[in-house]
Amino acid sequence: MSKKSKDMRVQVILECTEHKESGMPGTSRYITMKNRKNTPGRMELKKYNPILKKMTIHKEIK
Repeated sequence: MSKKSKDMRVQVILECTEHKESGMPGTSRYITMKNRKNTPGRMELKKYNPILKKMTIHKEIK
């Protein structure tokens, strides 16, 4: 019998939205965990982009 709690938490990748528009080479990505029950939609967090050297919005990609 598998645990139900393990099925709820999934690993997601967050990618910078401003970096694509800037045209600079490379990407800024972060890996994090989320609970599917609490956040069923796509996650959006403000994270640091080392290439642009500022805080930017990172959205979940699939």
